Amino acid sequence: MSILTVSHVTHGFGARQILKDASFRLLKGEHVGLVGANGEGKTTFLDIITGKRSPDEGTVEWCSHITTGYLDQFSVLEKGKTIRDILRGAFAPMYALEQEMLSQYDRMGDCAGAELEKLMADVGEIQEILERSGFYVLDSRIEEYAGGLGLGDIGLDRDVSELSGGQRAKVLLTKLLLENPMILILDEPTNFLDENHIAWLKRFLQNYENAFILVSHDVPFLNDVVNVIYHVENTVLTRYSGNYEQFQELYEVKKRQLEQAYEKQQKEIAQLEDFVARNKARAATATLARSRQKRLDKMEIIELDREKPKPTFSFSPARTPSREVVTAKNLVLGYGEPLTRPVSIIVERNQKIAIRGVNGLGKSTLLKTLLGLIPPVSGAVELDQFAEVGYFEQEERGNDHTALEEIWNEFPGMSNGEVRSALAKCGLTTEHITTQMRVLSGGENAKVRLCKLMLRPMNLLVLDEPTNHLDVEAKEALRTAIRNYKGTLLLVSHEPEFYSDLVTQIWNAEDWTTKLI
Repeated sequence: MSILTVSHVTHGFGARQILKDASFRLLKGEHVGLVGANGEGKTTFLDIITGKRSPDEGTVEWCSHITTGYLDQFSVLEKGKTIRDILRGAFAPMYALEQEMLSQYDRMGDCAGAELEKLMADVGEIQEILERSGFYVLDSRIEEYAGGLGLGDIGLDRDVSELSGGQRAKVLLTKLLLENPMILILDEPTNFLDENHIAWLKRFLQNYENAFILVSHDVPFLNDVVNVIYHVENTVLTRYSGNYEQFQELYEVKKRQLEQAYEKQQKEIAQLEDFVARNKARAATATLARSRQKRLDKMEIIELDREKPKPTFSFSPARTPSREVVTAKNLVLGYGEPLTRPVSIIVERNQKIAIRGVNGLGKSTLLKTLLGLIPPVSGAVELDQFAEVGYFEQEERGNDHTALEEIWNEFPGMSNGEVRSALAKCGLTTEHITTQMRVLSGGENAKVRLCKLMLRPMNLLVLDEPTNHLDVEAKEALRTAIRNYKGTLLLVSHEPEFYSDLVTQIWNAEDWTTKLI
């Protein structure tokens, strides 16, 4: 049974076409992975099926009485509420039923006879609905889900306005899972989760009885939870059965078959065109030439997909700094209140250090404190006088600048051609270069920010979750760049498979925290 049917959808932004004649179906219980390179239109497709955007052409049809839950990359939380308040909002209809039941009880004291019997019947029906829905064990369910995704470590009575971006994303994801919709729609849900919480989410999705659509560039995660892949490439949406690895195998076979058919057809076209050119002017062979020309005219020409530019990242080293690039003594991290016990650390020249640990322990705060962007609660940090820093921040808002202007504003001495060439190396096309930063996808935005780093020499490269939103090819290109970088590296990442063979040392923020884990 198809619970979602998308028929012949076409959509674009100005001259840039995102989807062309795309069709899609979601069957009951299917676990779908929506994959493709950065900027191919995955988030746009999700916006169309959820009604946030209207397609230029085509239709989107949901079956009746469907419930959906959508976690996108830009969801927000209402200020002034606690985490517990937000999570309880997942059960707002049940709490409304409870209030209705309580008001019915109040009315019973002032009525009798048939009216009382009706009220008692209504109350009994509501009571049965609440019991069947597990209303009276909701708090334990909230605690279970919050614990699985790490919110228990933060404290459910914490005001959401005090949370980091990663913590806010966790709250939204937990609320969505608690709602238990018939269709779950998740856009990059693992971006702000650490290893333990990704494992919990993986188990949850593996056992999820309803259907879901998942956008993720985390290949191991995709492989473990999906059974159908939809691949979007060059405006075309194609369905494959199986997980991501099986999709890759089928995709490569299909690609080779298309290339072989293309080469065969091109040879045939060349032979026919040659025959027509040599024989059309001679009366004896003109009929044969016209016959060959008709074959050419009727031939359905095979076209190969245009090759997407592959990103190439590289970081240039600056002058050699002192042996100790960063020194911290009795450092306590936090914003007003301490997050850690006093810690003394030294970052030596050419070390490559990964920082891991559950969200909310201060990994991003550590980077900003070491760089002098925020003050420590106590202790001292000394940055080498010859340190040339390149800093990739985890969260950065889009703006109205085009990608071209974003680079030019920071490097005004570069020519138009030089800026375009630098952005092209990062896998960005002319369409991307002239698009506003706020319109670019998360991955495209990240590539522009990495481009800025590539344009300045540095001896201390600081990357805070750089793989969030990057597609598989871009991640591999970034791995290569980090491996080849001749300088000091501080890296925060929730993907051990990305950094494990790149770094010389791993720091665990859980060793310093004052929080209970």
